[in-house]
Amino acid sequence: MVNTSVMNSRNAVCVIVHDKDADTIAAVLYGARNWSPQPAWTLPGGKAEPGEALDEAAARELKEETGLLVDPADLALVHVIHVEQGWDQAGQFALFVFATDTWAGELTNTEPDKHLAAEWVAASGLPTPAFPTSTQALAAYRDRGPSFSRHGWSVTAAQ
Repeated sequence: MVNTSVMNSRNAVCVIVHDKDADTIAAVLYGARNWSPQPAWTLPGGKAEPGEALDEAAARELKEETGLLVDPADLALVHVIHVEQGWDQAGQFALFVFATDTWAGELTNTEPDKHLAAEWVAASGLPTPAFPTSTQALAAYRDRGPSFSRHGWSVTAAQ
């Protein structure tokens, strides 16, 4: 039997909130931490809690980080990134990337202890420096594929 609470503790989520009229997305500027040596732009998101559905985790993280409210039913899974080494140096995790163009509320830096800013930025790409996985996720969304990618894994030759 699989212990789902352990699996969920290694799942991360992020949300691309796309204002299609302005062609902008919501982004947050993380402050420097042990896993990010300098401030870096990223998509709002975080870890799924043990036993939490991924779409609900994405909606919760979006609200916690930006004040934007989204119904989990309005989130579309647009990409999955299998990351070789996690933020906590405890090994691999999966990042589930959701997108929506439906939300309520005003974009706000609701976690000023963690973020330096929360802003609408061009949907064409995050400002630099940016988390590589966020750049990868946004490119996959913008270019409509692929649905899966990897980050940090060495390339293996086909046998």
